[in-house]
Amino acid sequence: MSRRGGGGGRRGGGRGKEPRDQPPAPSTSKGGGGRGRGAPSPRAHPAPTMAQAQPASQASTSTPTVVTAMENLAIQVPPAPSTSKGEGGSGRGAPSPRAHPTATTAQAQPASQASTSTPTVVTAMENLVQVPPSSSKSVKFPSRPGLGTLGMKCVVRANYFLVNVADIDLHHYDVSITPEVLSKAVTRDIMGQLVRQYRDSHLGKRLPAYDGSKSLYTAGPLPFTSKEFSVTLDNSDEPSGSARRERKFKVAIKFAAKADLQHLQQFLRSRQMDAPQETIQALDVVLREAPSRLYTVVGRSFFSSTLGQPGDLTGGVMYWRGYYQSLRPIQMGPSLNIDVSARSFYEPIIVTEFVEKYLQITASRPLSDQNRLKIKKALKGVRVAPTYRQNARRYKITGVSTQPISQLTFPDDEGIEKSVVQYFREMYRINLTHTYLPALQAGSDTRPVYLPIELCKIVEGQRYTKKLTDRQVTNMLRATCQRPHERQSSIQRTVERNNYNGNQLVSTEFGIQVSNELTSVDARVLPPPRLQYHHTGQEKQVDPRVGQWNMINKKMVNGGRVDYWTCINFSRVDPRRAHQFCQDLANMCESKGIVFNREPVTPISSPRTNDIKAALVDIYSKCAKTLSDPTKLQLLIIILPDSSGSYGTIKRVCETDLGVVSQCCKPTQVSKMNNAQYLENLSLKINVKVGGRNNVLLDAIQRRIPLVSDRPTIIFGADVTHPNPGEDSSPSIAAVVASMDWPEVTKYKGLVSAQTHREEIIEDLYKLERDQKGGTVHAGMIRELLISFYGSTRHKPERIIFYRDGVSEGQFNQVLLYEMDAIRKACASLQEGYLPPVTFVVVQKRHHTRLFPAKHGDRNTTDRSGNILPGTVIDTKICHPTEFDFYLCSHAGIQGTSRPTHYHVLFDENRFSADVLQMLTNSLCYTYVRCTRSVSIVPPAYYAHLAAFRARYYIEGEASDSGSISGGGRATRGRDAEVPALPKIKENVKEVMFYC
Repeated sequence: MSRRGGGGGRRGGGRGKEPRDQPPAPSTSKGGGGRGRGAPSPRAHPAPTMAQAQPASQASTSTPTVVTAMENLAIQVPPAPSTSKGEGGSGRGAPSPRAHPTATTAQAQPASQASTSTPTVVTAMENLVQVPPSSSKSVKFPSRPGLGTLGMKCVVRANYFLVNVADIDLHHYDVSITPEVLSKAVTRDIMGQLVRQYRDSHLGKRLPAYDGSKSLYTAGPLPFTSKEFSVTLDNSDEPSGSARRERKFKVAIKFAAKADLQHLQQFLRSRQMDAPQETIQALDVVLREAPSRLYTVVGRSFFSSTLGQPGDLTGGVMYWRGYYQSLRPIQMGPSLNIDVSARSFYEPIIVTEFVEKYLQITASRPLSDQNRLKIKKALKGVRVAPTYRQNARRYKITGVSTQPISQLTFPDDEGIEKSVVQYFREMYRINLTHTYLPALQAGSDTRPVYLPIELCKIVEGQRYTKKLTDRQVTNMLRATCQRPHERQSSIQRTVERNNYNGNQLVSTEFGIQVSNELTSVDARVLPPPRLQYHHTGQEKQVDPRVGQWNMINKKMVNGGRVDYWTCINFSRVDPRRAHQFCQDLANMCESKGIVFNREPVTPISSPRTNDIKAALVDIYSKCAKTLSDPTKLQLLIIILPDSSGSYGTIKRVCETDLGVVSQCCKPTQVSKMNNAQYLENLSLKINVKVGGRNNVLLDAIQRRIPLVSDRPTIIFGADVTHPNPGEDSSPSIAAVVASMDWPEVTKYKGLVSAQTHREEIIEDLYKLERDQKGGTVHAGMIRELLISFYGSTRHKPERIIFYRDGVSEGQFNQVLLYEMDAIRKACASLQEGYLPPVTFVVVQKRHHTRLFPAKHGDRNTTDRSGNILPGTVIDTKICHPTEFDFYLCSHAGIQGTSRPTHYHVLFDENRFSADVLQMLTNSLCYTYVRCTRSVSIVPPAYYAHLAAFRARYYIEGEASDSGSISGGGRATRGRDAEVPALPKIKENVKEVMFYC
């Protein structure tokens, strides 16, 4: 996942003491044995405020059977015919989001009967795990329940430009080019030549729009339904001015379909539920035709060295500026979403210079094997142009020779072995100077082409897809960060430069007109929630101002307890300074309400070793000898080494090997005197790592949050993080967190799981496993978290709210069908008929919607950074025409332009109104534990991202931390290969928010 906007920049302070007592849970629990889903969902929307809800104490008493079912961690069932995911007989696969799967899930037996259930029941349960049904495309998401009304009304500008389309006769044609061409740049050249050659004679004088692949669109029919053309093209692999070889192609154009503009209009007027994707795609291709020919295309973005001043990122990498463009069907009509952007590209330099910059060395001696492999990985697939021959062809690098070029030979035309050095001296009169360096290899392994590094130049315009280093990321952000008024001006200039209305294809041929002005949108600023701190602090409650507050005169609402701790110092910080730092940290924690024993279990140690793991095991063993029970060690304070690269190892050893919570500290911060702000930030993190709460929503403890406070509610967050670009063997990591306290909803337990490489659907939400006796047991992250919730609150969750991060629009159907099915099965495995109502909300941060103040510089409508105010919400005009979605900017900007988060409801049995869901989501953004600021995405989703990112350290070591490259290349693992399990997190660590 990615860098989060807004929430993770400056950290606020933290002070607070919390009461030792937990909030009293009601003595009765709702949802007895025969109620089916536990309790019916309310038919009417609650009042659109944080009004008083029905207290849970009025719920009916639960039966002992329910308790047994919830506490049984391993419900055994007889062996089933098959437990594989892709198999199954008559199971229904996945529930339709419109109806509850009561008919199927009711077959699941309660825990007390599981051991005697019949094979048919087991088969029904196991057959639920299937591929999505063929009808997944027909899934309908909830309609908008009305527009929100709460908050201060205002107007903002959005980077959407209205598109007016004439009533034209759009025709779609399939294109087939023989021989096959993989380069879209070449296919565009071929079609461009075809149009120039045949437009008047065979195309009815029409000017078509081509997508560079298989589709061609025209504003009216061509004078044929199918025709083949011959096109002759100069060899586009040669540079301009060379004696080019001519290449001949056969281009077949065949009528495919007519795009229905009427369908698009009906969809925008809410008279059609499904978006006409073919029509939208056709118009999008028309609008992208001109820039696709002029600029380098990356996804939906365009980049060029002419679209703004390029810049150096170091390491042989530079950035190009560009823009993103996409046609979107939104409430106000089809509109172009345009945003400025920047991407990393290879510097067009001699490869010798790239080697020096990339490795940060002087190329005056042979490369080590490790450096040679790094260069091989960095340059594989990159195109280079030889400099020793004018107008030479370009080569794609396939590898790097294992020997230096001085030792490379090849057979000449007479079969005599000749050295590469001798060849260049005789053929081109060039004496190679870097003969100790390896050669670049093009061609195949059987017929390699060796190219001297010093005589090859990287071709301009090639995207750099490897992971950027921290320094490169910093340089990129520094160069491209723009204040809101600057970004808005850049977007406006982009639209003016593109001049859509002056383009012959767009305006004249297809009759499309694009507005030149950003869209003005009605918005509302939601009020911030009031936060509760401990009653012994001078300030018991706080009303955040512009998305932030501080911990001055406040104590944490529930302070944790640290009786047994110690410190290990891996840095060069003086041991006396390290001791004083620990004392200052203990004092700060005490002042914030944490009970903190000032004396460590063992004296602070400063081992001088590079073996991080051995040092951690050693200090843990010493603590174990001092304490009667080694698990009593609650906290290990770790001063990191001065050089980066050890954080991942430390966390893996502490959390999966030793079972101790750790708090890492930067040596530069430890060395500072009077660093109260840093100590406050640490105290916030330490408190939740030892089981405390920093603050809580006042509405939560007063039971005034609609559809949360009235009955036991569990809030989930889920995310999947994928390996870095170019890493094709590591698994993806899924993480799910869930609230463990109700009604407070501030503590979140996190679980992680490795899964198939780049698989977005979370595979381990629910699963069936074999036990040691060969029986089948129910398992999975949802089930474990539901059981933990019951163990923590003594309540069954009677409502589920599921925030799912990291899902693109194209994956909505699949993710909903698979993951809702998993949630259903996890619930049903705990008790027959247990189906709490679910609301499934996708959280999207990776989009290009930007919101700007209507009047820049207005202190009443902007924050200190010039961005829109935190709490700004939009559910009109730029949102979906019919479905339940909204944009929420819940955080105050720090630098650059704030990015709102897009929330899209895919499933809603709890019948949320727009106001209630928007207020709940915004309020939760003020409960993020690591800072005293509201954050940009709802905390459950944020925590899931942190947990998934943490788990990657467990399998990738320092690659996650420093971006370093491991030694020899690892074999690519196919998607169907078995995924190795993650190291198990120790139970005592898993029970607290260790990932913070």
